[in-house]
Amino acid sequence: MGDLLLVRHGETEWSVSGQHTSWTDLPLTQHGEEQAKSLAPLLTGRTYALALSSPLDRAIRTAELAGLTGVVPDPDLHEWDYGGYEGITTAEIHRSRPDWYLWADGVPPGPQGHPGESPEQIGERADRVLRKVETALTTGTGDVVLVAHAHFLRVLTARRLGLPPAEGRLFQLATGTVSRLSTEHGWPVIAEWNKQP
Repeated sequence: MGDLLLVRHGETEWSVSGQHTSWTDLPLTQHGEEQAKSLAPLLTGRTYALALSSPLDRAIRTAELAGLTGVVPDPDLHEWDYGGYEGITTAEIHRSRPDWYLWADGVPPGPQGHPGESPEQIGERADRVLRKVETALTTGTGDVVLVAHAHFLRVLTARRLGLPPAEGRLFQLATGTVSRLSTEHGWPVIAEWNKQP
């Protein structure tokens, strides 16, 4: 059985400032590009049965700079839709909602086309991705790599481990990192997390 490699895109201006970034398609910073390039040694030397990416430029560019080829954009790998909290930091939200917690409370609706998502809705998308990659993982022809975003990959990790979507809160994920989900005695496990060169 292959491993599932999770690549969080490199740094953007908003990942530095802590602003919630879902549909705002920011480019990588110079440091973010360097982070993405530095991932190549962690990703080369493997055979990939499937490579998928979020359709957003920051993820696609990370995949390119990391040396991944044949990567297919998949809309289900899009970041959590932060609705009305797009571009806003947690500190700013806490000024009016001091007890707000993304993993429990979700987000308010945003502009048209961005209603926001709950942890459960992200979990449904993560489950769809896991179903899409299951055959590639079990055929024995290689690993699967997913290039995407922090909160989405955290939820996907929780779901892969059999946990509720909101338990993604347990898996902090830095920019420009590779994490590896594997199996032990047939059960999904975290083999590596937040790995950088």
